Amino acid sequence: MTNALIVIDVQNDFCPGGALAVPQGDAIVSGINERMADFDTVILTQDWHPSGHSSFATSHKDKAPYELVTMPYGPQVLWPDHCVQGGTGAEFHEVLDTARADMIIRKGFNPAIDSYSAFFENDQTTPTGLEGYLRTRGITDLTLVGLATDFCVNFSAQDAAKLGFPITVDLGLCRAIDLDGSLEAALDGMKNAGVVLKG
Repeated sequence: MTNALIVIDVQNDFCPGGALAVPQGDAIVSGINERMADFDTVILTQDWHPSGHSSFATSHKDKAPYELVTMPYGPQVLWPDHCVQGGTGAEFHEVLDTARADMIIRKGFNPAIDSYSAFFENDQTTPTGLEGYLRTRGITDLTLVGLATDFCVNFSAQDAAKLGFPITVDLGLCRAIDLDGSLEAALDGMKNAGVVLKG
């Protein structure tokens, strides 16, 4: 049996001082580094948006960050511009041990659609390629950590469960945005999907 630690979006823009800072987002980095040694494989995900991405509030006239709009693929929260390709905000947190990663999955690079999940874009059908990588490597058990619990971690965990992977989320090594009750909804959704919540 092989297992993988999937580290979700531990990037500058999601840490204090960043464009879309998650409270205490940097507090989990050293703990994540320590956990890496417990896994056969380490995979990092990286939010990687082009300038003017459709999920940015600045791309919509008279819209503000955190407003909800309807896209062709469904509801979409509008975000402050963040994790723009090649910018310092898109870089991994400087303390994160990126040298330990076997693979980096970049997501959200299609300008017309956002991608919270490490497995699918927000249309829930366009794959990132991560599932194929895991299957061909024979990786069976997954543990997720990172940012943010209620968005990218949540979507990734639920998709992993739908795909049949035994999946654990280590909540002690995650932090949430908690936008209008999004954390409670995410925790309930993950439990209902069969995700094991730890910590």
